[in-house]
Amino acid sequence: MAGLKRVLAVHDVSCFGKCSLTVALPIISAAGIETTVLPTAVLSTHTGGFEGFTYRDLTEDVMGIVEHWQTLGLHFDAIYSGFLGSFEQIDLLIELISRLKSSDTQVIVDPVMADHGELYGLFPADFPQGIARLCAVADVIIPNTTEAALLLGRDWTPPPYDEAVVRGLCQDLCEELGAAATVLTGVSFDEEHLGAASFEASSGRFALAQEALIPEMYHGTGDVFGSVLVAALVRGATLAQAAEAAVRFTVASIARSYEAGTDNRYGVDFENGLAGLVALIEEVKAR
Repeated sequence: MAGLKRVLAVHDVSCFGKCSLTVALPIISAAGIETTVLPTAVLSTHTGGFEGFTYRDLTEDVMGIVEHWQTLGLHFDAIYSGFLGSFEQIDLLIELISRLKSSDTQVIVDPVMADHGELYGLFPADFPQGIARLCAVADVIIPNTTEAALLLGRDWTPPPYDEAVVRGLCQDLCEELGAAATVLTGVSFDEEHLGAASFEASSGRFALAQEALIPEMYHGTGDVFGSVLVAALVRGATLAQAAEAAVRFTVASIARSYEAGTDNRYGVDFENGLAGLVALIEEVKAR
């Protein structure tokens, strides 16, 4: 019997407010995948909408953990990174990938740094250039439209978008940054739908996944999306199939939270979708 697939998730831990590792660990594990974690920081809450949160930087611990793992000969089927708080952590992650990546390891980078047309206030203006270096060693990158614009040094344009523009943006991200594939989130062509676009540089395959737009913004949805995408890829889905599964799961999680009137700072109800996650991925793969 084959052993479990294994994913390394490199994110911060926000103890309250569902995002980062408190999302990645349960979602990827629920897909039947062993999930190893490397926390880059520990916060009492995430930083979106909360004040007075605590923050402990774990940068100094990262390479010690990696060096110990190297003595164990661990193999990872995927390395998945999210929020990184400094240029130093970017450099450490690039070094981590060079040490832990095998020939069959997928590297998925979510370049978390901006949204709604603005770079997060804790980052300096040149932070996108550092993230671009990380994207260059990735197999798949998962920017939203704001992050995509910053990575390419362009002005952000709010939705709705033209499909040809979205396709060109995905292609430019691969060509200019060096990533093998892109999944662009926050893609909307009208006021009633929202989803993602995927593009593979080697084949030129472009695909869209769209669901009905829910009129509320919740923190942590990008991490839910990225975690499902990673889980689906490791379970053998194509990029387009993984993006579709991620869109469907994320939107269903948002819908449950919207119907319940959940405070948008608290994250979304992904928990009630976990029991059906494997079935969702396998359904999408079977199409």
